[in-house]
Amino acid sequence: MTVPTPDAPHGYDQHGRPYSDKSKIVAGVLQILLGGFGVGRFYVGNVGMGVAQLLTCGGLGVWALIDGILFLTSNDRTDKDGRILRG
Repeated sequence: MTVPTPDAPHGYDQHGRPYSDKSKIVAGVLQILLGGFGVGRFYVGNVGMGVAQLLTCGGLGVWALIDGILFLTSNDRTDKDGRILRG
């Protein structure tokens, strides 16, 4: 991680991509526990996907569970501004 700048207050990853102020751990846990309501998606600012999960009860729980696991294990999930979630 490099020194934070005004453009990326939380620094950059090893590939030069700015980090988000959102955490992938928080997003993953919210998605696993409350994914039927799309809470993890709303947390990272992905409102459209959050509404879709809300209307489908998180794909009857399957979509929400898989999405939560991917939030926790993936290193390329982004927030609404395209910044990499901090882990």
